[in-house]
Amino acid sequence: MSWKLKTLLLVMMTTALTCGFLHHLVPPTVINFERLHIFLFNLCSGGTLLVYFTEGQPALSRRGVTFLALAVAFAVAAFLQWYPAAMLIPLALAKLVEDVRIDHFGSRWPRGLFSPRERVARKFHQAALLCLSLGLLFSSPVILNSVYLKWWTIEKLKLDTFFLGFSFPISLISMSVIFSLMQHARIRLTAVLKEAAFWTVNLGVIIFFLFILAEMFYSQVAIATLLFLAVALILHLYWHEGIQLQQKAFLTSGILFLLITSITGIGYILLTFSRYYTPEISHPLLRLHAFTALYGWNLSGLAVISRHGDFPLKLHSRQVILLHWLTVLVLCPLGYFQPVFAVLAVVAYTWLLARLFFNRGAVDERLTAVQDEHLAAAAAGDSGQVSGSDLDRLPVSR
Repeated sequence: MSWKLKTLLLVMMTTALTCGFLHHLVPPTVINFERLHIFLFNLCSGGTLLVYFTEGQPALSRRGVTFLALAVAFAVAAFLQWYPAAMLIPLALAKLVEDVRIDHFGSRWPRGLFSPRERVARKFHQAALLCLSLGLLFSSPVILNSVYLKWWTIEKLKLDTFFLGFSFPISLISMSVIFSLMQHARIRLTAVLKEAAFWTVNLGVIIFFLFILAEMFYSQVAIATLLFLAVALILHLYWHEGIQLQQKAFLTSGILFLLITSITGIGYILLTFSRYYTPEISHPLLRLHAFTALYGWNLSGLAVISRHGDFPLKLHSRQVILLHWLTVLVLCPLGYFQPVFAVLAVVAYTWLLARLFFNRGAVDERLTAVQDEHLAAAAAGDSGQVSGSDLDRLPVSR
């Protein structure tokens, strides 16, 4: 990845977080920066990295540049409430993402999702692209109904809430990377558990969304608990089956962030239907839930795919991960309520991104070659894996 793209991603991601704190300077009733906060990280940064990672080229392709430009235009149009443009741009983006998906997976119909021979990593990858293209495609009718037609009104489905869905493709591509860096299943049960994790995550989130719209309390708790168990299962599988590369520390940290996201989500549902549901209690919990999902879990995956060809990095993984946890669990939630912590959160976050994107050092070419071979095999749907003897001969970066 070129330094120009890294710089642009750093600026967009930092601006995204900054927009989440601008209510300290400008009241949301005057200018609401929440949409820029959502779009710049999820769609502009995350979507661009998804296209870049899928195409597998050393630099961002012309199609990737077009996606980035249109995504920024969509973000600006939605923020400024230029709704005619905001309804047209996502249609072009959806077409572009579908072209990328079809070129990479070779079929317009996503039959690989239903094939028992398709590796789970590739299923998550295709699901990420499909989710992104469908989310973009649905944006136009949702905006049309919400702003102009108003044929139906659902209290839980605000326009800003719909835009939050652009974080899900980033979550799925992070899952793809996690499963691509697992050893080949040696026993049938492990393969079945991987497949079950894929369908539980994908169908579970869709069903959970429908239960939220229907305001079905017990069903929400049940499906949220099932999703928590699915994440715990993925952590178990990755802990035992994950290849001992430097990326494992970052991705394990990301799964732990996702566990916290699941726990805070269940807590928020329980709180919503209790007599303790007050802004003083619910708002901090909701902020913690949002920050761990967006800047904890999703950032862990994006950091790995943005530099997947550079590992192992000359990087003190433990120090960077501790900085990540401090920023997401402490500085960001406090920063939402206290301006001084907001400044500290942006500074720490910028330093974290600079370390992740620009840290340079000697790379062990043997380890990188084996990893690239493994990723290529995953992308091709091959069952070949990195052998234990290969790993035994290679130094492991911590």
